[in-house]
Amino acid sequence: MAKKDKKDSVREKESASEAISKKFKQSPGIYIGSVIVLVLITITFIGGDFLSGGGFGGSDDDFVFGYYDNIPISWVPGNMFSQFYEQSRQRIQSQAQSQGIDINDFRVTAQIWRSAYEQTVVHSALLHMVSKSNYKVPEKSVDRAVAQLPQFQNNGRFSSVLYNQMSESRRHNLWRQTQDELAINMFVMDFFGFEGSFGLLIPQGEADFIGSMIYPMRSFEMVSFRIDDYPESEYLSFAQDNTSLFNSIHMSKITITSSERDARRVLASIKDGTATFEDAAIANSQDGYADRGGDMGNRFVYELDIEIPGQADRNVIFGLRRGEISDVIAVSSGWAVFRIENEMTPPDFDDYAVMDRVRSYVRNVAGGRMEDWAISQAQDFIDDALESGFDNAARWRNMERRNFGPLPINYAGVDLFPSLESFTESGISAQELSSIARNENFWKIAFSTEINVPSQPLVQGNNVFVFHPLEYADIDESYMENIASIYKSYWVNFIAEQSLQQYFINSDKMSDDQFFWDAYFRYIMP
Repeated sequence: MAKKDKKDSVREKESASEAISKKFKQSPGIYIGSVIVLVLITITFIGGDFLSGGGFGGSDDDFVFGYYDNIPISWVPGNMFSQFYEQSRQRIQSQAQSQGIDINDFRVTAQIWRSAYEQTVVHSALLHMVSKSNYKVPEKSVDRAVAQLPQFQNNGRFSSVLYNQMSESRRHNLWRQTQDELAINMFVMDFFGFEGSFGLLIPQGEADFIGSMIYPMRSFEMVSFRIDDYPESEYLSFAQDNTSLFNSIHMSKITITSSERDARRVLASIKDGTATFEDAAIANSQDGYADRGGDMGNRFVYELDIEIPGQADRNVIFGLRRGEISDVIAVSSGWAVFRIENEMTPPDFDDYAVMDRVRSYVRNVAGGRMEDWAISQAQDFIDDALESGFDNAARWRNMERRNFGPLPINYAGVDLFPSLESFTESGISAQELSSIARNENFWKIAFSTEINVPSQPLVQGNNVFVFHPLEYADIDESYMENIASIYKSYWVNFIAEQSLQQYFINSDKMSDDQFFWDAYFRYIMP
């Protein structure tokens, strides 16, 4: 029994590991929100007791969470991973508390370790790149930086007494860490540029061009036709046009997966009276109906396409009389024998249960018919709007008009500009707005349609939209200048920083993401 419990525990860990891994892949800020974890521009020499564990490797507590270009990303007391962990722990737990989340929640713990891990990956990858470039920080530069560390200061001056009080091994580790940080800082300066203050050097013409992208801005009103509002009369019309799909028949079934020969042996035993159909099903059938003596219940014809894949075989079976048994039929899972319990009967469309199955079939199989209906409704609306005005067309149908804007062409919601997602629309979820913002056809329709003219229908998810551009918005020149300034002074650096982190995390030099989660559950949550 104990052995089984251990296997179950392992499976639970594997399942949890895969689940959390998927969550992080879908959204790195799985629980608290997205967090920028890359810290490149500030050199922080912690030193002191943090360095008692030395560098990477060489400890009984050397926990490897992954590899970058065969370099282990390991946690050791006092190394950079452990320091990043402490920084992440303080930051993420503080965020969790501010949001009313238990700091001991397993998802918070997972995010702390993942954040520290990703920072360590970037740190290790940068050191690796600097090393491959053969750049070495001059020893005198490292000595000067070490001499300026706070733990060696006395009244604002370097103290040799404080320096010599530290053990030689700890001084060596501190010196090496300082050397690494100076090397990374040199990379950052080369990558981002450094001209008086941190930041990439962005030509003013480029910034002005980005600022000008705020124009044109339009305001809109819109109406939407829900595809799910497909009326009962249309469901009934479909059912009457496709009556044969909803004919029903009551059958029983015996499935044999081993061989056709075994299936024929079972059929022979039923025909010669050696066994009843029910007993043969219970003893031999290898499907979900066996415990019921093979009884499949009452089934609609459209449901049997999977049970009986051959059209010719279906025609033969549907033609059998009550109590008759089919020959052995090839099915997807092997071979089967069917018995007719009640012959084919036509559907009663006055029966709510039958119509409910019709609705299910249309939604899941013939959904294009519903979409065509909604588009037709939208087109009728557009015709009325062109003749009598958008307001009248909406009022006649008692439809809600929604307004949003002013909005520039901002595909996918770039943070620099007003985004479609920033306008809360009743009846439309944030996820639906985000999907529309990433629909290229929306932007083409919204900004190519003339002012005060209804647009062509746009199908998006469960809705068909009609937009009505109202006006162009006046753009203050200072607004464009402000966007250009933000782009130049902050936004490009922000995006570059994020991209640099993802470049390393998603590099083919990086070990599989599952490696981290397996290690996490092995070391942290055993």
